[in-house]
Amino acid sequence: MRILKISAVIVLLLFIFSCKEKKDDVRNGLNSVKSTTGKMTTEEVTYDIDGKSYQSFVAYLGDANEVRPVVMVLPEWWGLTDYVKNRAKQLAELGYFAMVVDYYGDGKTVDNPEEAAKLSGEFYKIPIDAKLKFDKAKAQLLKFPNANYDKIGVIGYCFGGAQALNMARLEDELKGAVSFHGNLMTGIKPKNHDVKILVLNGASDTYVPAKEIAAFKKQMDSAKIDYQFIDYPNAIHSFTNPASTAIGQKFNLKVAYNKEADEKSWEAMKTFLAKIFK
Repeated sequence: MRILKISAVIVLLLFIFSCKEKKDDVRNGLNSVKSTTGKMTTEEVTYDIDGKSYQSFVAYLGDANEVRPVVMVLPEWWGLTDYVKNRAKQLAELGYFAMVVDYYGDGKTVDNPEEAAKLSGEFYKIPIDAKLKFDKAKAQLLKFPNANYDKIGVIGYCFGGAQALNMARLEDELKGAVSFHGNLMTGIKPKNHDVKILVLNGASDTYVPAKEIAAFKKQMDSAKIDYQFIDYPNAIHSFTNPASTAIGQKFNLKVAYNKEADEKSWEAMKTFLAKIFK
């Protein structure tokens, strides 16, 4: 009889604890898959846009209540690859709350340039759709007590670099934006605001010709935007991604990794983020 009573108490305690967890989930409004390794926590945060599921990726260190500046990471046209998720983890190690934005839905990745060009191209044609995906992902930050919604910056790679610049052009609440080897002119004109911009470009990038660079600088100067433009000698498109050399060889694309440019551009980004989040 005593054993039965003890068992009943244990079951009751487990039930109460389970109910508390469920209440917490409802309170936070989170639909996520969470993983903690050492001090690093990563989550796949799921939400809907027009009936379609999206899975942005979050990474942060330490206590879930320790408020940190946010860096939103916009991926290459390949989607939510391990590469861009690892960049988010690197940002988390620097003390930021990092979120990689899912543009394609379901955390999709692609492995060929034809499909990548088709999927990413839609956001160049209809920029407001890219803004919608960005804003919906950003709204998820409100569910994290350790994400400082008043201190948000954005970085992006290639396609994501162009989108980072567009978000800076369209949204004056951002603290700053960093483009790694992204296209510069997308048809959206910048507003005259205080969003600071850092462009990290490969000096030998054939996808970002001198004419485009000149037009971009003229546009920024005309709008009186606070921006910095850094060229890395001998670096071509996608110079930060170690997998890009093999990808370039496989698909005959003018992309390749450049270790020196990768490391220097990352350091430039670190300095920039520290400055905008002061």
